[in-house]
Amino acid sequence: MKKHNFNAGPSILPREVIEKTAQAVLDFNGSGLSLLEISHRAKDFQPVVDESVALFKELLAIPEGYSVVFLGGGASMQFCMVPFNLLQTKAAYLNTGTWASKAMKEAKGFGEVVEVASSKAANFNYIPKDYVVPADADYFHITTNNTIFGTEILTDIDSPVNLVADMSSDIFSRPVDVSKYAMIYGGAQKNLAPAGVTFVIIKDEILGKVTRHIPSMLDYKIHIDNGSMYNTPPVLPIYSALETLRWLKSNGGVAEMEKRNIAKADLLYNEIDRNQLFVGTAAKEDRSRMNICFVMKPEYAELEDEFQKFASARGMVGIKGHRSVGGFRASTYNALPIESVQALVDCMQEFEKLKLS
Repeated sequence: MKKHNFNAGPSILPREVIEKTAQAVLDFNGSGLSLLEISHRAKDFQPVVDESVALFKELLAIPEGYSVVFLGGGASMQFCMVPFNLLQTKAAYLNTGTWASKAMKEAKGFGEVVEVASSKAANFNYIPKDYVVPADADYFHITTNNTIFGTEILTDIDSPVNLVADMSSDIFSRPVDVSKYAMIYGGAQKNLAPAGVTFVIIKDEILGKVTRHIPSMLDYKIHIDNGSMYNTPPVLPIYSALETLRWLKSNGGVAEMEKRNIAKADLLYNEIDRNQLFVGTAAKEDRSRMNICFVMKPEYAELEDEFQKFASARGMVGIKGHRSVGGFRASTYNALPIESVQALVDCMQEFEKLKLS
């Protein structure tokens, strides 16, 4: 039986990326050595980092004056690295979910933090619109896609101060005007690579403004100056990221990914809205293209476990919703084919017919 991988992260990767990474684990670049046992400073590995950086810049049209580095620690490490490097007196945060809340919590240890708006009272089911960013803030932090609650900021915000974005789960899913951001970061385990590597895109001129001492491992400038090689980098996920970036380029880049993602999201949201058993949890104008959340309608709530088992028996993997929302969550990242979304839609329609006929 074919499996349809809707896991929220770590998540689906293109099959060819998995196969090429597996081959490199057995024999990297014809060296007779595994990717897992070579030095990160070997002459064969430096081109992997160099090409990955070049493809980041090409695929996202990153302007001059920005650096791309690969780090460890996940996006959660960035929650403290961002304020360590950028927060001198005040920072502004838009609170749209669990990860935004965690980022804001870490920042409070470094200076004043202003929560410009929050959708917590509505269980984060929408993106706040009417808020004011303090003009004297050192930066404004947003989380563009909320994997748990299924909301997404789909436009590039005009910010009066340096804009910092956690794009862990929607990077490369749509074109981004990088010039509007001072920094973009994210864990790779959604749209880019296996868990273990974090990407950072940062405008060089925003660094060096804080007066505090920054430990070397937490200093962006040191990692930039050392080309992601200040300490041993996560070699395998960086290699997988390179293969994913190559796959992205060969498949039409982020513009093509956006078309595919819109088609997948429309297909599933249309079924959620049509089906008599289900209802979406996020405000329609803020629905995520990456993480589609839905529940049973109240009058059919007792069918939740039954549908979960029904769908699992038909190859649907990873659709159980996060405990904060319940119900179901279908993560439709770049590598997920529309055929898998159609299979889930067929499953929902079959279940509806079974229960209501």
